Amino acid sequence: MTAGRLLRKTFTLLASLVILAGCSRGPGDYDVIIRGGTLHDGNGSDPVVTDLAISGDRIEKIGDLSGLRGTIEIDAKGLIVAPGFINMLSWANETLIEDGRAMSDVKQGVTLEVMGEGSSMGPWNDAMKQRARERQGDIRYDIEWTTLGEYLEYLEARGVSVNVASYVGATTLRVHEVGYEDRPATPDELARMQDLVRQAMREGAMGVGSSLIYAPGNFADTDELIALVSAAAEYDGAYISHIRSEGSRLEEGVQELIKIASITGAPSEVYHLKASGRSNWHKLSNVFDMIETARRSGLFITANMYTYPAGSTGLNATMPLWVQDGGHDAWVERLKDPEIRERVAAEMRQPTLEWENFFVDAGPENILLIGFRNPELRPLIGKTLAEVAEERGTDPAMTAMDLVVEDDSRVDAVYFLMSEDNVRRKVEKMWISFGSDAGAPAAEGVFLESSRHPRTYGNFARLLGKYVREDNVITMQEAIRRMTSLPAINIGVFQRGELREGYYADVVVFDPAQIRDNATFEDPHQYATGVWHVFVNGEQVLRNGRHTGATPGRVVRGPGWDGWL
Repeated sequence: MTAGRLLRKTFTLLASLVILAGCSRGPGDYDVIIRGGTLHDGNGSDPVVTDLAISGDRIEKIGDLSGLRGTIEIDAKGLIVAPGFINMLSWANETLIEDGRAMSDVKQGVTLEVMGEGSSMGPWNDAMKQRARERQGDIRYDIEWTTLGEYLEYLEARGVSVNVASYVGATTLRVHEVGYEDRPATPDELARMQDLVRQAMREGAMGVGSSLIYAPGNFADTDELIALVSAAAEYDGAYISHIRSEGSRLEEGVQELIKIASITGAPSEVYHLKASGRSNWHKLSNVFDMIETARRSGLFITANMYTYPAGSTGLNATMPLWVQDGGHDAWVERLKDPEIRERVAAEMRQPTLEWENFFVDAGPENILLIGFRNPELRPLIGKTLAEVAEERGTDPAMTAMDLVVEDDSRVDAVYFLMSEDNVRRKVEKMWISFGSDAGAPAAEGVFLESSRHPRTYGNFARLLGKYVREDNVITMQEAIRRMTSLPAINIGVFQRGELREGYYADVVVFDPAQIRDNATFEDPHQYATGVWHVFVNGEQVLRNGRHTGATPGRVVRGPGWDGWL
């Protein structure tokens, strides 16, 4: 732990004592008492059957509360009481603007969304704002912010049911200063990008997040990333990365992250760790060894994952990076050129070490189309790329390009790329936390205009239902630790992620015998079941499995925030 984080932790613990001393109440005067539940504190220790009391936004008392009253009383006998779950890889950026209830995640017990995988909702310049307005899909909104901190405050003021946090995106920083071109940043551009990192850290960013498979994020070299992460490290910030390859160059991608961590000293994490493509599945063992060797050497290296053997991204992941140079509009225009199309199709069909080729790694028959902007194309949702190609009588590679042009979008898709055995092996690793890599929609309204990966509605419930209860891959207390205190430590958040007196009252109550994911690839808009009560900052947002409409979510800020001073 760095000196800055240690000082911050000392400060917050002292603050807890002050809060507890100043808010003592008379007998029976608690706001909430949760009685007789099996309490998991989030640290992985053995559970205990006991009571928990909430006053205001804090946990005030844990222990026998017989004879005392709560304004709200919850009988938790036979149920588990745990810290609220932390979604370490959230794409709730826009869904929370449309619907702040975060239904898909709240109904799984999530109380904190951590965003910023490569792209973040700030800092934006005027050109980026205009571009964002033009590229909005079914969710439409005014852009009332410029910086990342302003965006997070906008969400809180608008009203959200979950807490929110974010890394500042390395891709966003690059677009802000360099644009969409495949070239190195100039020294002046890099210096300005570093200053933007420092500003974001002072506003409460958790650190820097990169996404290195996709253009233009891929155009950043290692030295550029080191410079950005070093600026974050000045404020005890962390680094988290969708590494440069999850397939043919998986080991090299992990090694780059370890190198960045070693040089900058920043805690570093691999976004949704996986080995993509059957020919690469065996590489996961070597990756485990690389990370665990780095950890033994003193580096703080972690990872997160989702609990499914399929990923989700756009059809851009099937095409070479050079054709995407210059941004979306340039990409689409190139795909209209017959000569360029022939070259792109030829490269799509060939294995390569030059870029991450999901067309080869998955195969057209394993690419499921789930999202279109163009209403005329939405009947294709739920079909594979191979099926659409057959229906149209066109080559699958050409079909992918046609769909991108016709939809004027990257076209969202699910890719069946991973091994279920590898999913289980990752679940077993004590240094891996969990993230949905998805938004937090409701199963209603505008959200039904497109399909989703089932991880959107089931990632956390699937861990508890399938991998804990049914398959016994890990214990319940370990699963809860990996969704609570582990990610809280990884991002430097204190007073959350554990059930302790004086900590914020982010609490979930669920039935271990009933919790399960219900979403499927065929029918993804299905809520998980088994979570009965959720509290965020002491306010109940889920009561008896139904959302209360409450929006008590707050911005959770990182170690560099000016407000800590």
